[in-house]
Amino acid sequence: MHQFEVWAPFAKRMSLRVSNAILPMHGPDDQGHWRLEVTEAGSGTDYGYLVDSDRTPYPDPRSQWQPNGVHGMSRIYDQRAFSWTDMQFQAPTLASAVVYELHIGTFTSQGTLDAAIERLDYLADLGITHVELMPVASFSGAHGWGYDGVALYAVHEPYGGPEALKRFVDAAHGKGLAVLLDVVYNHFGPVGNYTGKFGPYVTDSHHTPWGGAVNLESPGAHQVRRFFCDNALMWMRDFHIDGLRIDAIHAFVDRSAIHFLEQLAIETETLAASLARRLVLVAESDLNDPRIVMPREAGGLGLDAQWSDDFHHALFAALTGEKQGYYADFGSIGQLAKAIEQAFLYAGVYSRYRNRVHGRPAAHLSRHRFLGYIQNHDQVGNRAIGDRIRQIAGLERAKIAAAFVLMSPFVPMIFQGEEWAASSPFQYFADHDDPEMARLVSEGRKKEFSAFGWNPDSIPDPEKRETFERSTLQWAEVNGNEHAEMLAWYRSLIRLRRSTPSLNDGEPGHTHVAYDEMDKWLIMERGSIQVCCNLGTSGHNFAIAPGRELALASHNGLRFDDSVLQLPPDTIAVICHSEC
Repeated sequence: MHQFEVWAPFAKRMSLRVSNAILPMHGPDDQGHWRLEVTEAGSGTDYGYLVDSDRTPYPDPRSQWQPNGVHGMSRIYDQRAFSWTDMQFQAPTLASAVVYELHIGTFTSQGTLDAAIERLDYLADLGITHVELMPVASFSGAHGWGYDGVALYAVHEPYGGPEALKRFVDAAHGKGLAVLLDVVYNHFGPVGNYTGKFGPYVTDSHHTPWGGAVNLESPGAHQVRRFFCDNALMWMRDFHIDGLRIDAIHAFVDRSAIHFLEQLAIETETLAASLARRLVLVAESDLNDPRIVMPREAGGLGLDAQWSDDFHHALFAALTGEKQGYYADFGSIGQLAKAIEQAFLYAGVYSRYRNRVHGRPAAHLSRHRFLGYIQNHDQVGNRAIGDRIRQIAGLERAKIAAAFVLMSPFVPMIFQGEEWAASSPFQYFADHDDPEMARLVSEGRKKEFSAFGWNPDSIPDPEKRETFERSTLQWAEVNGNEHAEMLAWYRSLIRLRRSTPSLNDGEPGHTHVAYDEMDKWLIMERGSIQVCCNLGTSGHNFAIAPGRELALASHNGLRFDDSVLQLPPDTIAVICHSEC
């Protein structure tokens, strides 16, 4: 027996197709819900909804299993059937995290959740604490980044479906690894989204760069908000996910008295208390607004952390000299120093790229409210050819980038393959089954990148399978000379971070940076730790207090005695006192 229920306020009549029968549904109630109990239906039964006189069976907007893709029938999935073994697992605190972002489709050659399980020992040995999955909700086609999801409750079938995600999370917990999941609540994908047949999930009042905005404040918004909140709770409750990364929250338009994100934070906190598990919410935002991660009691939205693009942009521009697009606002050593000390570089100051004053100071917040990185799916994949920091700036500067990320006061995040200077790019790829949509995506990508000054002819066609295949990690290269050298560097940095109290101090005002813009050197001090970096064209001598010793250096050819550290160009070193 199964109780079917769907919110469809647009419909005058609703029918259920199940077991080759078409059955009329009861409703609507005063909120627009239709219901029907079917004795013969149960786990594994396929079904679809017929709206008014349309004889096409549409998938359930809350379908938890789409075995035949986003256009096919929904299938009943029993969330209680899986046998979990992770009852004793508790996620580490986010403040102590080393996060590893990965894309299931390109993390292994098989591109499945089960194949990714085979690499969990590697991640645990590396020192990772949290594995962050790019979106796994069902989207059109076989492969893609996942940000065009349309069946948001169903796990993408080519990845293995819902049972495979549970196997992955259970296995990760068995290795001591927490799992974060990237979710997209700001828009639906352009192909396979049938929610508009049922109700006002999307509003014409606002728009996003990807299409219509989700309805968070117009008529029916309370049910749309319920849809997204229930989705978030499902991942954390039923799939044992330890937290969510919420995509592009700056695309939300919500002027309600209780913002959608505040509602989500409240409900997540309640779930965490009910389960006695640690759950976190991490935002992606370009607003530079500290209120996103401030406690609700202090007037904030109550999320746990957010990605720190200012730190990334400042570090990337200082290392590469790039000035295209938003990098026009960055590039100096002084800006990097400010981003390290204050998190937001643009905090109520004029941005030339935006041509307006941008941001608000976050100097009062713990730096553990921010994730720091030199690579992620956006900052690699949204380049013309998806090239990585190693290909752009060279091995030595890639090592410098890694040291700043892992020695900084922010929660460090690594993007798949970064730790061994992977040769494979991470390019934008898609697999739209609608030829017109595929054409628009390919042409739109070239137009977008030409604005950055990149040659449109150099941009891979996202709809060609080889673009996807080119982006797959080549694990055989891990033990190659340069790759092994980089991997050893990352291992050492992570080990030092995990074992050194000063490097786990996120208190504002406890990180100090001195620098010289002309000679391009920088010293970051964090308690008993000094990080000395020379980005200049000639060697530089750093005066070091007596009693300190060299913990790590990116280059073997440097000299250090009790008072002077001599660094060649493009070199970084970590000096420590007694605690390391």
